[in-house]
Amino acid sequence: MEKNILCGTFVDLIPLSIEDAELTFKWRNLERAQFLNKGSTSIDQQRAWIAARPNSETNWIITLKQSGVKVGMLSLININIKSRNAESARFLIGDEEAVKGIPVAAEAMKILYDFAFMHLNLHKVYGQIAATNKSMIKWQKYLGMKEEGLLRQHLMINGELQDAVVMGILSKEYMTSKKKFDVLIGLGAKNGSK
Repeated sequence: MEKNILCGTFVDLIPLSIEDAELTFKWRNLERAQFLNKGSTSIDQQRAWIAARPNSETNWIITLKQSGVKVGMLSLININIKSRNAESARFLIGDEEAVKGIPVAAEAMKILYDFAFMHLNLHKVYGQIAATNKSMIKWQKYLGMKEEGLLRQHLMINGELQDAVVMGILSKEYMTSKKKFDVLIGLGAKNGSK
C-alpha cells in the first residue's frame, strides 16, 4: 500500500515510521488507550511491530498542520481491494492538551474516509469498538457509522474478555454524513483554531 502524506485543514496524516516507536509506545500505555490492544511491552517491540506492518494496512501519525506536533495515530487495516472494504483501527489521540479547541479527531477521520472511499474506491469501512467504550460508539454513530453486530467476548482488555460492537459506514452513507465532518471542521476554523 502506498505511504503518502494526507493533508487536511488542521491536521496531516503522515505515514507511521520506526522513529515513532517511542512516542506511540508512550501513547498506547496511557489510560485513555485502555480500549486498544496493549501489544508491545517495550519500545524495541514497538519498533519491531512498526517494521512488520503488512501491505494490507496503512498506519498514520496525526500531526498538527501548523506546528508539526504529533498528537495521535490512526490506521486503515485489512484493506481488501477485491471486496472493497477495510477496517478503521488504532485511533488514538495521544496528546489531549495539544488538540484542545481543534477538531483533530473529526478531521483525522474525514481524511481517512476520503482516502478509503475516494482514493482506494472502497465501498465500506468498518471497525470494532469495545462495548464498554460508550463514548466512542456514540461518536462514531454521530459521524455516520451504523451498528452492524456484536462479537461476543471478542477483545481481551485489561485481562478480561469483552464484547466488541461492529460498526460500519458505506461510501454513500459517508457522502451524506460528510456534512457533519465539514461543520465540525468549519467550527474549528470559525473559532480561530490552528
